[in-house]
Amino acid sequence: MRISVLALDGLFDTGLSVTLDALNAANALSKGMMGGTPRFDVSVVGVRKRVRSRHGMSIPVESIRPRPKPDWVIVPAIVKTNPDELIETLARPDVIDAHAQLLAWHAAGVRIGASCLGTFIIAEAGLLDGREATTNWGLAPLFRQRYPRVQLNESRMLVPSDIGVTAGAAMGHLDLALWLIRTASPELAALVSRYLLADIRSSQAAYIIPNHLAQADPLIQRFEQWSRKNLRAGFSLQDAASALATSTRSLQRRCQDVLGKSPLAYFQDLRVEHAQSLIRGGGHDLESIAAEVGYSDGATLRSLLRQRLGRGVRDLRADLL
Repeated sequence: MRISVLALDGLFDTGLSVTLDALNAANALSKGMMGGTPRFDVSVVGVRKRVRSRHGMSIPVESIRPRPKPDWVIVPAIVKTNPDELIETLARPDVIDAHAQLLAWHAAGVRIGASCLGTFIIAEAGLLDGREATTNWGLAPLFRQRYPRVQLNESRMLVPSDIGVTAGAAMGHLDLALWLIRTASPELAALVSRYLLADIRSSQAAYIIPNHLAQADPLIQRFEQWSRKNLRAGFSLQDAASALATSTRSLQRRCQDVLGKSPLAYFQDLRVEHAQSLIRGGGHDLESIAAEVGYSDGATLRSLLRQRLGRGVRDLRADLL
């Protein structure tokens, strides 16, 4: 499999490194432990001759033009945690040139993968329109606002589509690399996972910080504050809207536009977050934790945790060991 990694100025050092390290490990293990040949021909290419990482390191890149057409192109993240800075970066000349190159690759049948804020680059090129995708959960409100034609689900770690695959925040680069290896050989992917002490995660929901998402919008921020004060009392859309001096319809619409979910779903996110904190803190039985977050019994909370996180109470408590 021929893979080109597209490097742009200000890229996430760890994202590039972990991608290359995982693919290099796969080649070494394929040859050394499986008696085969290296599976991946990996190159780092650029739309400019000189590329520097976020930490100022010079990244050796090859020219795109002379190289044979790759099977896959991977777009690592650029490091911009501030929405305004990210929007400015997306308008840079080299990023615009990258859009054109990605569209040319796509037209030639090349599959495209992106992790974290790399997903913004392929979305900006229009390649995710009408398709499911995931992204860096911390900037999901901006992604949802900027690319309304994309079917975003930031709770997922990996979302394959007909153009390729998108992956979640930060270390989602490793999940993407392992996924690519698995498409070539599940056995090899299992070896690489053991070698790197890592495996593909199906969800990033457990890592999402609801308070961070709320800061994307003043009304949502006030709704988050109201919700935290009323976790035990339970959810009432009418009470929430009245307390925030808005209409129920406006609150519902704003939650959908910013968070991609209903006010009740976000309220339940806050319940799950608080319950996780209490479970990991120890010293509380499940029934008392359920009461603390507004449920009448532990079974309901247990079901919600399993549904939202894909993990049960025992799994969460095991994190403490």
